[in-house]
Amino acid sequence: QVQLVESGGGLVQTGGSLRLSCVASSGTFSRSAMAWFRQAPGKEREFVAGISWGSDTSMYADSVEGRFTISRDSAKTAVYLQMNSLLPEDSAVYYCAASSLRRPFTMTRYSYSDAYSDWGQGTQVTVSS
Repeated sequence: QVQLVESGGGLVQTGGSLRLSCVASSGTFSRSAMAWFRQAPGKEREFVAGISWGSDTSMYADSVEGRFTISRDSAKTAVYLQMNSLLPEDSAVYYCAASSLRRPFTMTRYSYSDAYSDWGQGTQVTVSS
């Protein structure tokens, strides 16, 4: 089991940028596919972006494609979400998640929260209009 800790959230104006980070406080996710999800008040948790365990494939929700970028460091000890051109509808608690699955990295499998076994506590992102 991996304990994940997110950081980097905050308050930003529309059009601004934030960079979220996720590290493991215990365990390792070096061989895990990783993802960012988000949940706004009154809404279900939704997939934002994911990256394969080999870091060779990434995928994004349509709502963030072209604005957000997921990456991980070469040592695979941290995962990042660079968020640009932020909009008020991006406001949510953002969660980092790690998957223990060893299946082909596809949207049909890895965009669902069921694919992920370890979750962080979340970091709040608020975008003001």
